[in-house]
Amino acid sequence: MNVGSENFRDALRHFPAGVTIVTVKTPNEAQPHGLTVSAFSSISPKPPLIMVTIDHRNYAHELLQQEGAVFAVNFLAHDQMELSNRFAWVKDEDRFADGAWGTAVTGAPILQNALAWLDCTVHASYDAGSNSIYIGQVQASDVPRPDEAPLIYWNRGYRQIKLSE
Repeated sequence: MNVGSENFRDALRHFPAGVTIVTVKTPNEAQPHGLTVSAFSSISPKPPLIMVTIDHRNYAHELLQQEGAVFAVNFLAHDQMELSNRFAWVKDEDRFADGAWGTAVTGAPILQNALAWLDCTVHASYDAGSNSIYIGQVQASDVPRPDEAPLIYWNRGYRQIKLSE
């Protein structure tokens, strides 16, 4: 018996996830691209590998297929909901117009006031249904806001966790 996509999504919405903005830069495009992503996981500490999944319909998928593409994963802090929404929903204007953006080693945009960020080269990619899994080899990282809470997505909405003192 196969599970329908609606039932599958209903179950998954009960798994809390951190919220990230994945930014992509390629040698062939002058402008970077970015999108909000909650499908992120660490893979290996040695070498440092992570993974993100990107829907085939998203422009980031096309960009990450290009030779020399690089990307960064920017972990959002509890107070960055508006930036998450900007990268999830804004279509016709520059998503990077808001936020303190810079670059690290690869040239992919990093959010300088993110909770943390990982600057990556594409190590491998795999088709997975309607998405692709991108394995990133981390080239640089930083934790600009080590004592703050993350932005969480759970049950179709943003949530915040309270840090105990």
